Amino acid sequence: MGIVGKRIVITGGAGFIGSTLAGRLADKNKIVLFDNLARNTIQHTGVDKLPNVTLVRGDILDPSAIRSAVKGADIVVHAAAIAGIDTVIKSPVLTMEVNMIGTANVLRAAHEAGVSDRVIEFSTSEVFGSMAYRVSEETQAVAGSAGEARWVYAVSKLAGEHLAHAYFREYNLPTVTLRPFNVYGPGQTGEGAIQIFIRRALRNEPISIYGDGTQIRAWCYVDDMVDGLMRSIDSPKAVGESFNIGNARAVTTIFGLAETVCRVLESRSEIVFKDALSADIELRIPETKKAEMLLGFKARIDLEEGILRTAKWYRENSL
Repeated sequence: MGIVGKRIVITGGAGFIGSTLAGRLADKNKIVLFDNLARNTIQHTGVDKLPNVTLVRGDILDPSAIRSAVKGADIVVHAAAIAGIDTVIKSPVLTMEVNMIGTANVLRAAHEAGVSDRVIEFSTSEVFGSMAYRVSEETQAVAGSAGEARWVYAVSKLAGEHLAHAYFREYNLPTVTLRPFNVYGPGQTGEGAIQIFIRRALRNEPISIYGDGTQIRAWCYVDDMVDGLMRSIDSPKAVGESFNIGNARAVTTIFGLAETVCRVLESRSEIVFKDALSADIELRIPETKKAEMLLGFKARIDLEEGILRTAKWYRENSL
């Protein structure tokens, strides 16, 4: 891929996907990681110590801070957000403010700075609602019922997605929206199901499932996600578009995932069921033909291989 000699600003750059992307691009580009370090993945990876990487501690709710960070950038990847169902339920106001106002701040800063190569904006697969089978980029988004905490995140990300498209149409800002589908892998922090299951399985501790475990997900390994992300930066065909990034072949129920993790890692963990925290996503599987056709993207890592790679990282880092 031809991403060379660029100044790339990654908001949320100390997080899981942002730091993984930085590690892939730092050899031939100047990388600025802009993050408040709420989820500090890089402390375990050392990406911020690479010669071409600069860590700037700041908040996307601070317009002046983000304007300063974005100045002179060729590419902006906006990965900063409030995410995770536990956090969203506990802090719905902050979720809405960070995901909507923060995204507005980043897009405005990119426009004012004259970012000419690419502005990547992260949406979410949750915009498709609770029943999302082989959903394409043209599938109607679902806002969810007002007052149900689960949908605060989806609504806030959908608003950001609309704003990114508006900046493209009105100002010709070269925006691309990505909708990740259940990304996991080495270095993940926070509330991701696979990393929680793996960490508990490695210690032979009980694995908790919220609800009846029949919820169906398609799981995308982080290297595949970053491959799709880099292709969306590099391909001229991506500008002004939205893309589902996921792996429709790595599909299982939540209960099946827990069983697979235990089997693959030869764990003695007990699987226990608990009451659901809120409304849940019953079915979420992407259609990724558009990304394959325009970007040449196709997920390659199957679920069992991804679990083994992820578990190896957690073993080596004693987390």
